[in-house]
Parts: sequence; C-alpha cells; structure tokens
Amino acid sequence: MNSLLILIDSIITIYIWLIVASAILSWLVAFNVVNSQNRIVNAIGDTLYRLTEPALRPVRNILPSLGGIDVSPVVVILLLIFIRNLLFEYWPR
Repeated sequence: MNSLLILIDSIITIYIWLIVASAILSWLVAFNVVNSQNRIVNAIGDTLYRLTEPALRPVRNILPSLGGIDVSPVVVILLLIFIRNLLFEYWPR
C-alpha cells in the first residue's frame, strides 16, 4: 500500500509543478517576454492550459474578482498540499 501512496504523492507533486509552470508561462506571455505566436510556445501553453484549467476554473468561479490578479493557482496548490498531507496522516500502514 505504500507504493500507492508514493504514486499519489508523485502525481500531486507533478500537478503542482504543472500549475506553477502554467502560471509562469502566463506571466511571460502577459509581459511579452515570449511570443505566443511561436508554435512551440503555443503548443506548450495549450497543453498546460488543458491540464490545469479543469482544476483552476471551479476555484476562479468561487473566488471574487481581484482585478488583474489571479490567485486561483495559489488556492489550488494549497488544496493539493493539504490533500497530500491528509493522505500521509490517515493512510493505513
């Protein structure tokens, strides 16, 4: 059963890094550091969007508008860390 716990922990950690990468790429595009018309950047951005948007969209719908600041990645990362900690605390050993 520990192998399953380690697998779930790894998946959560990878998903957290995908959310971080998506947020950084969105900042780079917003500040015109990278060109979103580039095919590679566009493909990476689209992939990150498709992977992270299902988790971020419900949080964005709940949170109030803070102007141009999107705090939904922070909220989702905190929730994932909380879930991971709960798994380690209550997983039968």
